[in-house]
Amino acid sequence: MTKRRNALLAASAAAALVLAGCAGETGENGSNGDEGSPESQGSITLAVFNGWDEGIATSELWKAVLEDEGYDVTLEYADVAPLFAGLSTGDYDFTTDVWLPGTHAEYVEEFGEDMTDLGSWNENAALTVAVNEDAPIDSLTELAENADAFGNQIVGIEPGAGLTAAMEDAVIPNYGLDSMEFTTSSTAAMLTELEAATNAGENVVVTLWEPHWAYGAFPIKNLEDPEGALGDAEGLHIFSRTGFDSDFPQVADWLSNFEMSLEQLYDLENLLFVDNDTDDYGPLVDQWIADNQEYVDSLTE
Repeated sequence: MTKRRNALLAASAAAALVLAGCAGETGENGSNGDEGSPESQGSITLAVFNGWDEGIATSELWKAVLEDEGYDVTLEYADVAPLFAGLSTGDYDFTTDVWLPGTHAEYVEEFGEDMTDLGSWNENAALTVAVNEDAPIDSLTELAENADAFGNQIVGIEPGAGLTAAMEDAVIPNYGLDSMEFTTSSTAAMLTELEAATNAGENVVVTLWEPHWAYGAFPIKNLEDPEGALGDAEGLHIFSRTGFDSDFPQVADWLSNFEMSLEQLYDLENLLFVDNDTDDYGPLVDQWIADNQEYVDSLTE
């Protein structure tokens, strides 16, 4: 877990210093100027949200798949707002982890005219508030009166995340949690506190989401949300820059038809983030592809 946390922190730091390079401007005819080999089908820049592991997993998978098809693929990490801005200006080609209709709605509303929705690959995503499995409560309705048991603190993720906005705009006021301290910094910091608390047998309450590998790594449970403040289940969408489907029609078609179950995603996430001691994902993705070859082959049929 230490290397995993370090990898997340390193990715966040790198993204804060560098905004991604320009997206490939050529299509699939192998005629892109200086980038890649003469046989290259073109250069693609795939944008990844810092700390959003379903996005990291699916991006690593598509990087391997597209490179096998002859494309030059670069992964660029960024925080939520810069990623959407970069996608809208064409600095990035596509991203795999846009949550709709709730979490990322404000960014889609702001930048939507300069992006293309290529469709959703899973419709079972959800924002959550999680606590240690043996916590004395089971519902958000019980949290305010038991705040002392959790040190009067809710541990959040990035300040600009849609999950953070949902907490501030709906969960906290709806459940009377204004007296609790809601701390936000990063997903990596949240996971560090979650790990430390569960290892020590202490109570902790964090903002989280499904799908996430933390549910397989830590003894945690979701608090019930009877008011529906966190919203309903959401779809995980792939968004591209405007014109990507014209420049890379075959890739856009593959992405539009992409589907991945939560079971498949968790299997890949566990391999990448839980059951390993390296942040070099390439060989692990290759291993997962070999174990799931029929499914992976179907992605480009």
